[in-house]
Amino acid sequence: MQEFLISAKPDLQKARQDWLASLSQERRLSPETVEAYERDSRQFLQFLTGYNAGPPGISDIAELRPADLRGFLANRRAQGAGARTLGRGLAGVRSLLRFLEKRGLANATGAVAMRAPRQPKSLPKPLTALDARRVASAHEQLAEEPWIAARNAAVFTLLYGSGLRISEALGIKAGDLPGPGVLRVTGKGGKTRLTPVLPVAQKAVAEYRRLCPYHLDPEQSLFRGARGGPLDPAIIQREMRKLRSALNLPDTATPHALRHSFATHLLGRGGDLRTIQELLGHASLSTTQIYTGVDTQRLLDIYDAAHPRA
Repeated sequence: MQEFLISAKPDLQKARQDWLASLSQERRLSPETVEAYERDSRQFLQFLTGYNAGPPGISDIAELRPADLRGFLANRRAQGAGARTLGRGLAGVRSLLRFLEKRGLANATGAVAMRAPRQPKSLPKPLTALDARRVASAHEQLAEEPWIAARNAAVFTLLYGSGLRISEALGIKAGDLPGPGVLRVTGKGGKTRLTPVLPVAQKAVAEYRRLCPYHLDPEQSLFRGARGGPLDPAIIQREMRKLRSALNLPDTATPHALRHSFATHLLGRGGDLRTIQELLGHASLSTTQIYTGVDTQRLLDIYDAAHPRA
């Protein structure tokens, strides 16, 4: 993690570093989540430095009031932060204060009592089944190198066919896909789950293996970059942007939209929520239920387009 100058006294700086370490080592949060919490807590301490006319220490945040936190959120909102960013920022401050409270150094009551800003309701935006298949097709890939085109097709096929996050797909080791069946995936928080690997995905991976110019050690990354190192997610995101333009897809067509498409299309074909929850690796069924809204909206769109009196 990149080092930044922190506006805090030494006792609070050390406590904050211990908290960040616990998020990664004990709670096993993803590096991206820990980085977001680091950034949010740093912005909070910078706000307190101006609010209190000096760098804060543990004693300065030991009895934070809701009014102090509202001031922080108002400051972030004035800087252009949206409701989701504000909600995550408040969650980070709560986590830090709870960490200190467990050690008898602070009272987290004020932060817990604060209501997070109301989140805007937004539904996932899946691709149509036809567009998802086109994105995953080897014939539609735009890379000039055949092995890179095969690699991209294999990644997109796994995202759509198995409902993987991009980090999960690129975290697959070469020895993880020896044959047909299921794949053990490590998702958010280090949680593992089993997800099916369709024959079409096995075929796409096999074609990539056949063309890949690098030795694929079973314990190393399956998907490689042009120079042989682990494939960077930004490369796949860039390839999707190219496909979006070439195939005339909407701006919402992203690698993650293929995961949304996986869930939405399963639900539309009769899949039950509990099974889809397990396949996606959602900790809570309420997270999966958002796809029922997508499917309902699809039905309404069909009704509006087809019914003579709609």
